[in-house]
Amino acid sequence: MTADAPSPPGIAVLLVDDHAVVREGYRRLLERDGNLRVIGECASAAEACREAERLDPDVVVMDISLPDASGIEATRRLLVARPSQRVLIFSMHDDAIFVSRALETGARGYITKASAPEVLVSAIHAVANGERYVSADLARLLEHDEAVAAPAVSRMLTTREMDVLRLLVRGATVRAIGETLGISEKTVANHQSAIREAFGAKNSVQLAQAAKALGLLATTEEGP
Repeated sequence: MTADAPSPPGIAVLLVDDHAVVREGYRRLLERDGNLRVIGECASAAEACREAERLDPDVVVMDISLPDASGIEATRRLLVARPSQRVLIFSMHDDAIFVSRALETGARGYITKASAPEVLVSAIHAVANGERYVSADLARLLEHDEAVAAPAVSRMLTTREMDVLRLLVRGATVRAIGETLGISEKTVANHQSAIREAFGAKNSVQLAQAAKALGLLATTEEGP
């Protein structure tokens, strides 16, 4: 393609997820829509930043759980380099604290992987058109009184600390958290200490109570 050749029609999408099989499924889904075209795939935050600069996508569909940095941190980096870049967070995390932090960082939308396929397609179209899009289940969550405190907490904790907190309130051990997140037990313990300090909690019971007060247990308690 020459420099003067027109770009192909449709919304150009860059997929960011660390699972190749998942990305392939998204690609096939999106390409059923004649107005969407997937121009690239990435498995890490660093790769996402490089490929966004190289490919100039209209929308970056970003997972939060990436191996080198969170999708929220990747979004922050992207927007520093490309302030007009439109990012849609597409994640398994459905807590208000993650939604608030992502939107504060500059993401234009946030939907969960539990959403119906057509929701992802609609969200990409909306974000590409400059609209803000939050899936209906998350919009209802954000309307709850306990979600009002989430932005303040999201500034208190790093994304990694929020990952650790989410597992802690589910009752996971330090060792299990380390294995899940791919970090050492010492690092998990350090995060745990920082989280307790941020909440003013002296033990696990107080930490769980604080997390529940902020609505962080609402979704986990409904699971099996």
